[in-house]
Amino acid sequence: MLYPGIIRKYRDDLPVAESSIVTLHEGNTPLFQSIRLVKELNLPIQLYYKLEGLNPTGSFKDRGMTYAVSKAHEAGFRAVICASTGNTSAAAAAYASRAGMLALVVIPKGKVARGKLAQAQIHGAKVFQVDGNFDAALNVVKEVAEHPKVTLVNSINPHRLMGQQSAAFEIVESLGDAPDYHFIPVGNAGNIVAYWRGYKAFHEKGLAKKLPQMCGFQAAGSAPIVEGHIIEHPETVATAIRIGNPANWKAAEEVAIESQGFIKAVTDEEILSAYKQVAQLDGYFCEPASAASIAGVIKMAEQGFFKKNASVVCTLTGHGLKDPDQAIEQSPAPIHISASSEELLKLIKL
Repeated sequence: MLYPGIIRKYRDDLPVAESSIVTLHEGNTPLFQSIRLVKELNLPIQLYYKLEGLNPTGSFKDRGMTYAVSKAHEAGFRAVICASTGNTSAAAAAYASRAGMLALVVIPKGKVARGKLAQAQIHGAKVFQVDGNFDAALNVVKEVAEHPKVTLVNSINPHRLMGQQSAAFEIVESLGDAPDYHFIPVGNAGNIVAYWRGYKAFHEKGLAKKLPQMCGFQAAGSAPIVEGHIIEHPETVATAIRIGNPANWKAAEEVAIESQGFIKAVTDEEILSAYKQVAQLDGYFCEPASAASIAGVIKMAEQGFFKKNASVVCTLTGHGLKDPDQAIEQSPAPIHISASSEELLKLIKL
Protein backbone atom coordinates (compact mmCIF):
# COMPACT_ATOMS: atom_id res chain seq x y z
CA MET A 1 0.00 0.00 0.00
CA LEU A 2 1.33 3.46 -0.89
CA TYR A 3 2.19 5.87 1.92
CA PRO A 4 -0.81 8.24 1.72
CA GLY A 5 0.81 11.62 2.46
CA ILE A 6 0.27 13.80 5.51
CA ILE A 7 -3.35 14.83 4.90
CA ARG A 8 -4.68 11.29 4.87
CA LYS A 9 -2.36 10.17 7.67
CA TYR A 10 -3.39 13.02 9.98
CA ARG A 11 -6.98 13.33 8.78
CA ASP A 12 -8.39 14.70 12.05
CA ASP A 13 -5.86 17.54 12.07
CA LEU A 14 -6.07 18.40 8.36
CA PRO A 15 -9.73 18.38 7.29
CA VAL A 16 -10.46 18.72 3.54
CA ALA A 17 -12.78 16.95 1.11
CA GLU A 18 -11.30 13.65 -0.05
CA SER A 19 -11.89 14.60 -3.69
CA SER A 20 -9.85 17.79 -3.25
CA ILE A 21 -6.69 16.26 -1.77
CA VAL A 22 -3.59 17.20 -3.78
CA THR A 23 -0.63 15.11 -2.64
CA LEU A 24 2.81 14.04 -3.79
CA HIS A 25 2.97 11.63 -0.83
CA GLU A 26 5.01 14.11 1.20
CA GLY A 27 6.07 13.56 4.80
CA ASN A 28 7.30 10.40 6.50
CA THR A 29 10.85 11.81 6.32
CA PRO A 30 13.62 10.11 8.32
CA LEU A 31 14.77 11.17 11.77
CA PHE A 32 18.49 10.52 11.45
CA GLN A 33 20.83 10.29 14.46
CA SER A 34 24.21 12.01 14.38
CA ILE A 35 27.12 9.69 15.14
CA ARG A 36 30.38 11.20 13.91
CA LEU A 37 29.60 14.91 14.29
CA VAL A 38 28.67 14.61 17.97
CA LYS A 39 31.76 12.48 18.58
CA GLU A 40 34.21 14.69 16.67
CA LEU A 41 32.92 17.87 18.32
CA ASN A 42 32.48 16.20 21.73
CA LEU A 43 28.85 17.26 21.99
CA PRO A 44 27.25 15.93 25.21
CA ILE A 45 23.85 15.31 23.58
CA GLN A 46 21.79 12.91 21.53
CA LEU A 47 21.46 14.79 18.25
CA TYR A 48 18.90 13.98 15.57
CA TYR A 49 18.30 15.52 12.15
CA LYS A 50 14.81 15.72 10.66
CA LEU A 51 15.65 15.26 6.98
CA GLU A 52 13.05 17.48 5.33
CA GLY A 53 15.13 17.63 2.16
CA LEU A 54 13.75 14.16 1.40
CA ASN A 55 10.27 15.49 0.72
CA PRO A 56 9.18 15.31 -2.95
CA THR A 57 10.40 18.77 -3.99
CA GLY A 58 13.36 18.66 -1.62
CA SER A 59 12.20 20.83 1.27
CA PHE A 60 9.81 21.09 4.21
CA LYS A 61 7.57 23.41 2.18
CA ASP A 62 5.76 20.39 0.72
CA ARG A 63 4.03 19.75 4.05
CA GLY A 64 2.33 23.10 4.06
CA MET A 65 1.80 23.25 0.33
CA THR A 66 -0.13 19.98 0.07
CA TYR A 67 -2.71 21.35 2.49
CA ALA A 68 -2.76 24.93 1.17
CA VAL A 69 -3.24 23.76 -2.44
CA SER A 70 -5.80 21.14 -1.41
CA LYS A 71 -7.87 23.79 0.39
CA ALA A 72 -7.49 26.14 -2.60
CA HIS A 73 -8.68 23.34 -4.90
CA GLU A 74 -11.61 22.65 -2.60
CA ALA A 75 -12.57 26.35 -2.64
CA GLY A 76 -12.47 26.51 -6.45
CA PHE A 77 -9.47 28.81 -6.97
CA ARG A 78 -7.88 28.63 -10.43
CA ALA A 79 -4.41 29.87 -9.46
CA VAL A 80 -2.02 30.05 -6.52
CA ILE A 81 0.55 32.78 -6.03
CA CYS A 82 3.60 33.14 -3.80
CA ALA A 83 6.64 35.28 -3.19
CA SER A 84 9.69 33.12 -2.71
CA THR A 85 13.41 32.86 -2.10
CA GLY A 86 13.14 29.46 -3.80
CA ASN A 87 11.69 26.54 -1.86
CA THR A 88 8.15 27.88 -1.65
CA SER A 89 8.09 28.49 -5.39
CA ALA A 90 9.28 24.94 -6.11
CA ALA A 91 6.60 23.41 -3.90
CA ALA A 92 3.82 25.72 -5.10
CA ALA A 93 4.64 24.94 -8.74
CA ALA A 94 4.75 21.18 -8.18
CA TYR A 95 1.49 20.95 -6.24
CA ALA A 96 -0.31 23.35 -8.57
CA SER A 97 0.72 21.22 -11.55
CA ARG A 98 -0.58 18.13 -9.76
CA ALA A 99 -3.91 19.90 -9.19
CA GLY A 100 -4.19 21.32 -12.72
CA MET A 101 -3.93 24.86 -11.37
CA LEU A 102 -1.77 27.80 -12.45
CA ALA A 103 1.20 28.74 -10.23
CA LEU A 104 2.34 32.36 -10.19
CA VAL A 105 5.75 32.92 -8.61
CA VAL A 106 7.35 36.26 -7.77
CA ILE A 107 11.04 36.18 -6.82
CA PRO A 108 13.66 38.81 -5.90
CA LYS A 109 15.90 39.31 -8.94
CA GLY A 110 19.21 37.48 -8.69
CA LYS A 111 18.52 36.18 -5.17
CA VAL A 112 17.23 32.65 -5.81
CA ALA A 113 19.48 29.57 -5.99
CA ARG A 114 19.52 27.97 -9.43
CA GLY A 115 18.28 24.58 -8.28
CA LYS A 116 15.13 26.10 -6.83
CA LEU A 117 14.43 28.35 -9.80
CA ALA A 118 14.84 25.36 -12.12
CA GLN A 119 12.17 23.47 -10.17
CA ALA A 120 9.59 26.25 -10.42
CA GLN A 121 10.24 26.60 -14.15
CA ILE A 122 10.12 22.90 -15.05
CA HIS A 123 6.81 22.47 -13.19
CA GLY A 124 5.30 25.13 -15.44
CA ALA A 125 5.00 28.09 -13.08
CA LYS A 126 4.81 31.62 -14.44
CA VAL A 127 7.90 33.17 -12.85
CA PHE A 128 8.31 36.93 -12.39
CA GLN A 129 11.39 38.73 -11.03
CA VAL A 130 11.12 42.02 -9.15
CA ASP A 131 13.76 44.60 -8.35
CA GLY A 132 14.11 44.40 -4.59
CA ASN A 133 14.18 41.73 -1.89
CA PHE A 134 11.73 39.07 -0.71
CA ASP A 135 9.67 41.62 1.18
CA ALA A 136 9.10 43.63 -2.01
CA ALA A 137 8.00 40.43 -3.77
CA LEU A 138 5.60 39.60 -0.95
CA ASN A 139 3.96 43.03 -1.19
CA VAL A 140 3.28 42.40 -4.88
CA VAL A 141 1.71 38.98 -4.38
CA LYS A 142 -0.49 40.17 -1.52
CA GLU A 143 -2.10 42.66 -3.87
CA VAL A 144 -2.54 40.15 -6.71
CA ALA A 145 -4.08 37.65 -4.26
CA GLU A 146 -7.02 40.02 -3.82
CA HIS A 147 -8.24 38.75 -7.22
CA PRO A 148 -11.16 36.34 -6.64
CA LYS A 149 -9.59 33.51 -8.69
CA VAL A 150 -6.16 33.64 -7.00
CA THR A 151 -5.10 32.55 -3.52
CA LEU A 152 -1.87 33.27 -1.66
CA VAL A 153 0.16 30.25 -0.51
CA ASN A 154 2.95 31.92 1.47
CA SER A 155 3.13 31.02 5.15
CA ILE A 156 0.69 33.79 6.09
CA ASN A 157 -1.86 31.34 4.68
CA PRO A 158 -2.98 29.45 7.83
CA HIS A 159 -3.27 26.17 5.93
CA ARG A 160 0.48 26.22 5.30
CA LEU A 161 1.31 26.12 9.00
CA MET A 162 -1.33 23.47 9.66
CA GLY A 163 0.38 21.17 7.20
CA GLN A 164 3.87 21.94 8.48
CA GLN A 165 3.01 20.92 12.04
CA SER A 166 2.91 17.31 10.81
CA ALA A 167 6.72 17.16 11.07
CA ALA A 168 6.43 17.53 14.85
CA PHE A 169 3.89 14.68 14.90
CA GLU A 170 6.40 12.44 13.11
CA ILE A 171 9.23 13.33 15.49
CA VAL A 172 7.12 12.38 18.52
CA GLU A 173 6.14 9.12 16.83
CA SER A 174 9.81 8.33 16.08
CA LEU A 175 11.23 9.19 19.51
CA GLY A 176 8.23 8.13 21.57
CA ASP A 177 8.08 11.66 23.00
CA ALA A 178 9.04 15.22 22.15
CA PRO A 179 12.77 16.03 22.32
CA ASP A 180 14.21 18.26 25.06
CA TYR A 181 15.22 20.89 22.50
CA HIS A 182 14.26 21.62 18.92
CA PHE A 183 16.68 23.73 16.86
CA ILE A 184 15.38 25.26 13.65
CA PRO A 185 16.34 27.88 11.02
CA VAL A 186 14.23 31.04 11.03
CA GLY A 187 13.50 33.01 7.88
CA ASN A 188 9.87 33.96 7.40
CA ALA A 189 9.39 32.32 10.83
CA GLY A 190 6.43 30.11 9.97
CA ASN A 191 8.13 26.78 10.61
CA ILE A 192 9.08 27.42 14.24
CA VAL A 193 5.43 28.36 14.85
CA ALA A 194 4.14 25.27 13.05
CA TYR A 195 6.40 22.84 14.94
CA TRP A 196 5.39 24.31 18.28
CA ARG A 197 1.71 23.95 17.42
CA GLY A 198 2.33 20.35 16.39
CA TYR A 199 4.12 19.49 19.61
CA LYS A 200 1.37 21.16 21.65
CA ALA A 201 -1.34 19.30 19.76
CA PHE A 202 0.25 15.90 20.48
CA HIS A 203 0.91 16.90 24.10
CA GLU A 204 -2.74 17.85 24.57
CA LYS A 205 -3.79 14.46 23.14
CA GLY A 206 -1.48 12.70 25.58
CA LEU A 207 0.80 11.45 22.80
CA ALA A 208 3.79 13.41 24.13
CA LYS A 209 4.67 13.68 27.81
CA LYS A 210 6.71 16.89 27.50
CA LEU A 211 7.24 19.91 25.27
CA PRO A 212 10.59 20.98 23.81
CA GLN A 213 12.33 24.30 24.11
CA MET A 214 12.12 25.86 20.65
CA CYS A 215 15.46 27.37 19.61
CA GLY A 216 15.43 29.35 16.38
CA PHE A 217 18.41 30.70 14.46
CA GLN A 218 18.60 33.50 11.93
CA ALA A 219 21.62 34.38 9.80
CA ALA A 220 23.46 37.34 11.34
CA GLY A 221 23.13 39.45 8.19
CA SER A 222 19.42 38.74 8.04
CA ALA A 223 18.29 38.71 11.67
CA PRO A 224 15.43 41.17 12.14
CA ILE A 225 13.91 39.30 15.09
CA VAL A 226 17.25 39.21 16.89
CA GLU A 227 18.04 42.84 16.07
CA GLY A 228 14.52 44.00 16.89
CA HIS A 229 13.94 45.91 13.66
CA ILE A 230 13.30 45.34 9.95
CA ILE A 231 16.45 44.69 7.92
CA GLU A 232 16.05 46.66 4.69
CA HIS A 233 18.81 44.85 2.81
CA PRO A 234 19.29 41.38 4.33
CA GLU A 235 22.42 39.50 3.25
CA THR A 236 23.48 35.91 3.87
CA VAL A 237 24.75 32.89 1.96
CA ALA A 238 21.72 31.07 3.36
CA THR A 239 19.32 32.35 0.69
CA ALA A 240 16.29 30.49 2.05
CA ILE A 241 16.35 32.62 5.23
CA ARG A 242 17.39 35.92 3.60
CA ILE A 243 14.27 37.75 4.82
CA GLY A 244 14.29 41.16 6.47
CA ASN A 245 10.69 41.37 7.67
CA PRO A 246 9.30 37.92 8.60
CA ALA A 247 5.58 37.43 8.08
CA ASN A 248 5.32 35.39 11.31
CA TRP A 249 7.60 37.63 13.41
CA LYS A 250 5.29 38.19 16.40
CA ALA A 251 4.08 34.58 16.50
CA ALA A 252 7.68 33.31 16.47
CA GLU A 253 8.60 35.56 19.39
CA GLU A 254 5.60 34.22 21.29
CA VAL A 255 6.73 30.63 20.62
CA ALA A 256 10.21 31.38 21.96
CA ILE A 257 8.73 32.80 25.15
CA GLU A 258 6.05 30.14 25.66
CA SER A 259 8.48 27.25 25.07
CA GLN A 260 11.19 28.85 27.25
CA GLY A 261 13.41 28.87 24.18
CA PHE A 262 14.94 31.70 22.16
CA ILE A 263 15.77 33.09 18.73
CA LYS A 264 19.43 33.90 18.17
CA ALA A 265 21.81 34.53 15.25
CA VAL A 266 24.70 32.62 13.70
CA THR A 267 27.20 34.07 11.25
CA ASP A 268 27.65 32.96 7.66
CA GLU A 269 31.01 31.52 8.67
CA GLU A 270 29.35 29.40 11.37
CA ILE A 271 26.62 28.30 8.93
CA LEU A 272 29.11 27.25 6.25
CA SER A 273 31.27 25.40 8.77
CA ALA A 274 28.25 23.40 10.00
CA TYR A 275 27.13 22.89 6.38
CA LYS A 276 30.39 21.14 5.56
CA GLN A 277 30.63 19.26 8.85
CA VAL A 278 27.24 17.57 8.62
CA ALA A 279 28.03 16.50 5.05
CA GLN A 280 31.55 15.25 5.77
CA LEU A 281 30.94 13.69 9.19
CA ASP A 282 27.34 12.47 9.14
CA GLY A 283 26.85 12.03 5.40
CA TYR A 284 23.85 14.28 4.79
CA PHE A 285 23.90 17.11 2.24
CA CYS A 286 21.64 19.96 3.33
CA GLU A 287 21.26 23.46 1.92
CA PRO A 288 23.06 26.29 3.78
CA ALA A 289 19.92 27.61 5.49
CA SER A 290 19.35 24.17 7.04
CA ALA A 291 22.81 24.30 8.57
CA ALA A 292 21.83 27.33 10.65
CA SER A 293 20.19 24.91 13.07
CA ILE A 294 23.35 22.79 13.37
CA ALA A 295 25.50 25.91 13.70
CA GLY A 296 23.21 26.91 16.54
CA VAL A 297 23.68 23.58 18.30
CA ILE A 298 27.47 23.85 18.02
CA LYS A 299 27.43 27.43 19.29
CA MET A 300 25.23 26.67 22.27
CA ALA A 301 27.25 23.55 23.15
CA GLU A 302 30.41 25.67 23.26
CA GLN A 303 28.63 27.89 25.80
CA GLY A 304 27.76 24.89 28.02
CA PHE A 305 24.05 25.25 27.34
CA PHE A 306 22.97 21.59 27.20
CA LYS A 307 22.39 19.17 30.02
CA LYS A 308 24.19 15.86 29.46
CA ASN A 309 22.41 13.38 27.15
CA ALA A 310 19.69 15.86 26.29
CA SER A 311 17.74 14.95 23.17
CA VAL A 312 18.07 17.59 20.45
CA VAL A 313 16.36 17.63 17.06
CA CYS A 314 17.56 19.86 14.22
CA THR A 315 15.28 20.49 11.29
CA LEU A 316 17.30 20.30 8.08
CA THR A 317 14.84 22.21 5.95
CA GLY A 318 16.09 21.54 2.42
CA HIS A 319 18.36 19.33 0.34
CA GLY A 320 21.82 20.55 -0.65
CA LEU A 321 21.14 20.09 -4.36
CA LYS A 322 18.85 23.10 -4.08
CA ASP A 323 21.99 25.25 -4.11
CA PRO A 324 24.78 23.34 -5.89
CA ASP A 325 26.83 26.48 -6.58
CA GLN A 326 27.43 27.00 -2.87
CA ALA A 327 28.61 23.41 -2.42
CA ILE A 328 31.07 23.72 -5.27
CA GLU A 329 32.33 27.06 -3.97
CA GLN A 330 32.98 25.58 -0.52
CA SER A 331 34.85 22.53 -1.84
CA PRO A 332 38.32 22.06 -3.34
CA ALA A 333 38.49 21.83 -7.13
CA PRO A 334 38.91 18.38 -8.71
CA ILE A 335 42.56 17.35 -9.07
CA HIS A 336 43.67 16.83 -12.65
CA ILE A 337 45.64 13.64 -13.31
CA SER A 338 46.57 11.58 -16.34
CA ALA A 339 44.61 8.35 -16.91
CA SER A 340 46.99 6.50 -14.60
CA SER A 341 46.19 4.37 -11.57
CA GLU A 342 49.80 4.73 -10.41
CA GLU A 343 49.52 8.50 -10.32
CA LEU A 344 46.22 8.32 -8.45
CA LEU A 345 47.57 5.91 -5.84
CA LYS A 346 50.63 8.09 -5.35
CA LEU A 347 48.49 11.17 -4.72
CA ILE A 348 46.09 9.60 -2.23
CA LYS A 349 48.85 7.90 -0.18
CA LEU A 350 46.85 4.99 1.21
